[in-house]
This record gives sequence, C-alpha cells and structure tokens, in this order.
Amino acid sequence: MKWALEILPEAKSELLALPPDLQARFRHIGKMLVIDGPQKIGMPHVKHMEGKIWEMRMKGKSGIARALYFTMSGRKIIICNAFVKKSQKNPKRELEKAQARYKEYRL
Repeated sequence: MKWALEILPEAKSELLALPPDLQARFRHIGKMLVIDGPQKIGMPHVKHMEGKIWEMRMKGKSGIARALYFTMSGRKIIICNAFVKKSQKNPKRELEKAQARYKEYRL
C-alpha cells in the first residue's frame, strides 16, 4: 500500500523558492517515499533529525537543501518546511520551525 505525501502550505512556498535542480531532487525522493514507504528509505536520501522529525536530503549543482517531514497514522508523510543549507549543521531554527508545525498540525 502506498503512502500519501502532503505538503503544508508554508512548506510549499519554501519548496518553490528552491532552485529547479533541488526541486527535482525533492520530487525524486518524495516518489521513493510514497512508493516504498519511509521505513525502507535511508541514507543518503533521508535521515532522522529529532523526535518525530526526519529530513529529506537534496543535493544538486546549485547546492544543498533539506525538507523536513513527519509521518502520521494513515500512511501520511507531511512535509513541514524546506530550506537551502548553507553550513555544516542544519540551522536550529529550522528544526524548531518543523517541531512547531508538527505540534500545530496535530491539533
């Protein structure tokens, strides 16, 4: 059974702001998650961040980006934010933003 991929409205605008090659990489990893399920996809495509938050790892000619997501019952993958990565570590504010959107989504 396939998974469903849902993009929060805030994350949609963040994804559209990414360069085209990173958007294409996002679509590719998203398809893998939907078809195979998040439990079967690992590094280098996805990585656990903290708590319920996972990251999709996109790399292209224009740089590196991340899309943070969580899963919900009913086989749903919710993309909660996306950003271009500019340093070795993910910005703490991006993880905090994802956690806040997760809490808000659950309400």
